[in-house]
Amino acid sequence: MSETEQIVRTEYSEIMQKSYIDYAMSVIVARALPDVRDGLKPVQRRTLYDMYELGIRYDRPYRKCARIVGDTMGKYHPHGDSSIYEALVVMAQEFKKGMPLVDGHGNFGSIEGDGAAAMRYTEARLKKITQEAYLADLDKNVVDFGPNFDETEREPLVLPVKVPNILINGAEGIAVGMATSIPPHNFAEVIEGVKAYMKNPDINTQQMMEYIKGPDFPTGGIVVNKNDLLQIYATGTGKIKLRGKVEIEKGKGGRDKIVITEIPYTMIGAGIGKFLNDVYNLAETKKTTDIVDISNQSSKEGIRIVIELKRGADAERLCNLLYKKTRLEDTFGVNMLAVAEGRPETMGIVPMIRHHVNFQYELATRKYKTLLQKELEKKEVQEGLIKACDVIDLIIEILRGSKHIKEAKACLVEGKTGNIRFKKESSRAQAAKLRFTERQASAILEMRLYKLIGLEIEALLKDHEETLKHIEQYEGILASRLAMAKVIIRELNAFKKEYAKPRKTAIENGREIILEEPQMEELDIVVLLDRFGYARSIDLSTYERNKEAADSENKHVIFCKNTDKLGIFTNRGQMHLLKAADLPYGKFRDKGQPVDNLSNYDSSQENMIFVAALGEIKQKKLLFATKTGMLKLVGGGEFDVAKRTTAATKLGDEDEVLKIGLYEEEMHVVLQSKNGMFLRIEALGIPEKKKGAVGVRGMKLAAEDELEEVYLLRPGETIKVRRKDKELELNRLRVGSRDTKGVKHS
Repeated sequence: MSETEQIVRTEYSEIMQKSYIDYAMSVIVARALPDVRDGLKPVQRRTLYDMYELGIRYDRPYRKCARIVGDTMGKYHPHGDSSIYEALVVMAQEFKKGMPLVDGHGNFGSIEGDGAAAMRYTEARLKKITQEAYLADLDKNVVDFGPNFDETEREPLVLPVKVPNILINGAEGIAVGMATSIPPHNFAEVIEGVKAYMKNPDINTQQMMEYIKGPDFPTGGIVVNKNDLLQIYATGTGKIKLRGKVEIEKGKGGRDKIVITEIPYTMIGAGIGKFLNDVYNLAETKKTTDIVDISNQSSKEGIRIVIELKRGADAERLCNLLYKKTRLEDTFGVNMLAVAEGRPETMGIVPMIRHHVNFQYELATRKYKTLLQKELEKKEVQEGLIKACDVIDLIIEILRGSKHIKEAKACLVEGKTGNIRFKKESSRAQAAKLRFTERQASAILEMRLYKLIGLEIEALLKDHEETLKHIEQYEGILASRLAMAKVIIRELNAFKKEYAKPRKTAIENGREIILEEPQMEELDIVVLLDRFGYARSIDLSTYERNKEAADSENKHVIFCKNTDKLGIFTNRGQMHLLKAADLPYGKFRDKGQPVDNLSNYDSSQENMIFVAALGEIKQKKLLFATKTGMLKLVGGGEFDVAKRTTAATKLGDEDEVLKIGLYEEEMHVVLQSKNGMFLRIEALGIPEKKKGAVGVRGMKLAAEDELEEVYLLRPGETIKVRRKDKELELNRLRVGSRDTKGVKHS
């Protein structure tokens, strides 16, 4: 080990904790959450700034997105190109953003979830609003710049956004241990809210909501819990209940149509396809018999999903069914989390606007200080040139008598005349009195002769007057917060006039949907499940008439009520729920439906071991046997769950369930291994365990051996098996002890 190296002894858990906290904060601040000031995540900020740097303005030609993505990745955002392109695409999608910031040209995806074309095909440029309200004044030192990842470039730490983008466009992001979800709002309303706060900084949430009524989603829809919005906007968290906009069109002969013209914001993307599928399932499972057809007639003009109804259908009830059973009514979870002063913070609407307004004052202060400094410098130069015009003959004499520019400048600034030849001594005396500033002297020395023309001198005097006016104006703005507020409000009014759009989302207190489900008449039925996995149900009398055929043609025959739930137990140790009411009910020879389509059971991944009505097994016990010889009893009540899929047992590595059956006290269990070992034990000796337990060993198996078959011998029952052309009667096997090897039969 070299002398400079040292071994630092530390607790490993401390290093892990510190490293994870560093990673988490990096994700929170530098990746996933927006800054409350400009409402942008780093990837969005860097992409917009790169487009600004590349000169891809709204009034210039589009440029390939691949160029923008590559430049952003190389200069500012050293992460995957897909994350940059996705951010660029979302900023161009009108159905996702309240105010799109990028003007996209080409296929930028659709509201139905179609992805954008590859970045080599699409083109983009900045929107006018982005240039004017998001990127203007970057040359006026209004925001701090910092080094990029490799310190070869400088990038803005925040963009000088003049409108509250975090509310206008909203934000979504998942960080480490926290997530943000801010809904978009109406541009004009938010600007009115900012103006109201600037006039009254003590404004409360209720007063603010007189201006900002609630969210305004680009997809429209209806917010139906208006009364909850005050609490949501005060705390920054809550749930907004959204519904799609539905119209009932009267058709010929009493055949009405339900037309959906606006969808909840949460439905965009794959949600539309899922909605169509859900409506289809309502008709397929006989939840409603009123639907004749459903079609998606959406186009560039907007959403239009048409549900055709049969003659005399109750359209109002069907609308209620759609709200209750599909995502036509959905919730938007609000969590208004943003990075404020370097820390993640959940804020209500007023604190968010407060941060924005404080940022506006900071931007304006820095902007007008920069402009004032420039005007003061201009004034200094102009006064020097005006003064120079009055003594131009003397200045020309100084220039002609100087050998070097340094001598001339020293004379103009300090009155040094030692090395300069003058025609008259009086000129030397006058020159010695000159006291121009450094900046004035440089301007005089760079001045061209045509500037001495009368009209040019008049223009100079006029410019000087303008400069003095600007200085007075800027000093007035900087001296008074009220004057600065007027300037900010004037700018906001101009943005509102040019870019405001009418509200799309309606806000109301919608009535609670009450769907009266028709009470199902309870019937005794028989569920038939064949070896191909097709299931159906018939009534008890039909089964009695066809008992022989039903028993021989079906793998599982279950007696239950039509209100029961069935449990499908698999070799993977899973139990899938299936409602008896979801099965086709009818005649004996009717075709069933695949169990795969009615539950989470997947016949390509697992095998069905046992099927039972949960009502029947609730008071009983189930016996489980696995391939490695593990046995246990489980109370049937443990399987009375609401989840569609639940773990029915715990399995070891490479193990699987071989047999499940109903337990009876006098019952014996015969275990048969692949190597021909047989063991008969009393079921009474098998312990009862929880469903999450592995169980106990039923049979000692030799290496490479495993259970092949498990038989349940009930009292008075005879079971014969054939093995290698010999018949074995299991009832004649001697009863052994659990966890022994058994006897060989070959």
